[in-house]
Amino acid sequence: MTRERPGLLDLTEHLFEFDIYRSRGGYEAARKALGMLPDAVLAEVRDADLKGRGGAGFPAGVKWGFIPRDGGKPVYLCVNADEGEPGTFKDRWLLTHDPHLLLEGIIITAYAVGAHDGFIYVRGEYETAALRLERAIDEARAAGFLGERIFGTEFGLEVMVHRGAGAYICGEETALLESLEGKRGDPRLKPPFPTSVGLFRCPTVINNVETVSNVPRILRDGAETFRKLGRPGDGGTRLFSVSGAVVKPGLYEVPVGAPLKDLIFEHAGGLPPGRTLKAVIPGGLSAPVLRADEIGLPLDGDSLFRAGSMIGSGAVIVIDDGTSMLDVLGIMTRFYAHESCGQCTPCRIGTSWLHKTVVRLASGNGNMEDIDEIARVASAIKGRTLCPMGDAAALPILALVTKFRTELGSRVEEARVRSGSW
Repeated sequence: MTRERPGLLDLTEHLFEFDIYRSRGGYEAARKALGMLPDAVLAEVRDADLKGRGGAGFPAGVKWGFIPRDGGKPVYLCVNADEGEPGTFKDRWLLTHDPHLLLEGIIITAYAVGAHDGFIYVRGEYETAALRLERAIDEARAAGFLGERIFGTEFGLEVMVHRGAGAYICGEETALLESLEGKRGDPRLKPPFPTSVGLFRCPTVINNVETVSNVPRILRDGAETFRKLGRPGDGGTRLFSVSGAVVKPGLYEVPVGAPLKDLIFEHAGGLPPGRTLKAVIPGGLSAPVLRADEIGLPLDGDSLFRAGSMIGSGAVIVIDDGTSMLDVLGIMTRFYAHESCGQCTPCRIGTSWLHKTVVRLASGNGNMEDIDEIARVASAIKGRTLCPMGDAAALPILALVTKFRTELGSRVEEARVRSGSW
C-alpha cells in the first residue's frame, strides 16, 4: 500500500532512490496531470495559491498564465537552484534528498506552460546535489518519464542540469538567464519580463526549487487541500532554514502563517542556556532585521512586509545578546560589496564604500557621524539599480542602523578607546 507523504520533508527513507520514490506514489501526480488539459493544470496551481518560494513571492499560477499561447516561439522552463542567499539551505536539501520530487514538478509545470525543454540552474558549490540530479534525470529517462511520449502521451520533455559558478547575482532571474546563455551573469533591464522575452529571447518560466517541488502535492491532493494548509492568498507549507543562536539549527517545514516565535522557541529549541534573544533576520541576509520585541508575527509574506521586513527565502537567522550588531553589519557589507556585479554605479560604489566605512568604525578610526552616513548612502542605493540586489543590500543595512543605532554608537566608542584614538 502506498503511504501518503505529508509534506516536502520526509526523513523516513532515501527518497533520492528512484525505486523508493516510485513505491511512495512518485510520478503518479505527473501521470494524472498529463491526462488533463494544460489549462486545467494551470488553473489547479493558480487556485492552490502557491506563491513563489525563492524570495519575490509571486503567485506561481499567475506567472504561468503570462506565457503566450500563440505557439510562435518555443517555451522554456528554468528552475532556479542557485540558492545564494546567506543562511538558506532548503533547496539544497530537496536537491540532494528528493530530486525526483523536483523532476515530477518540472514535468507538470512544463506540460502546463507548453515547454519541452527544462533547465535546472544549480549553484556551483552544490556538487553532490548536481550529481544526484543528473542521476535522477537518467533514471527518469530510462523509465520513460522524460524524453518523447511521456506516459504514452504526445508530450515530450528534456531536462538538463547547468552548473553555475557561485555568483550571488545569478540568483536574480535575468542574470541567471544570461549565465545560462553562456554570458556574464549581469541582470537585464525589465520590462520585457522573462515570461515574454526570456531564455534565448523566448518565453520562459523561472521558478524556485521549492516552488516546483510543491506542484506534485497540488495535483495529488487538490488545490483546496493545499490552500487550506496556509493562509488566504498564500497556501501550503514552507521550508525554513533556521541557523544562528538556537539549540537545534536545521530545516523545518511549517504551514504558511505559523508563528515565528514558535519556530524559534519550540521547533528549534530556543536559545542556548544563558543567552537572550536580541534580533532575528527572518528571510535571509537581505531581509531587514527584527528586534526581539517584534517577532510576534506569523510567517507569511504579507505580515512580515507590514512589519518592515520580508519572508524572502525563508532563512531565519537568530542573533543573541552575545553578538555585536557592528559585527553583523560588517558581515552584511562585506558580502554585498563582494557580490555586486558592478553593472550599476550606486551598487558598485555604494556597497564598497559601506564596507570600508564599517571596517573603519570597527578599527576605532570612525565616529558617530559615520553611522548616519551609512544610512544616507544605503538610502541612495535603494531603488536605483537594475535588479533587486541594490535593495537587498540597502534595506537590511538601513534597518540595522536604525534599530540598533545606540548599540552601534557604543561599539564605535569602545573601538576608539581600544585603538587609542579617543
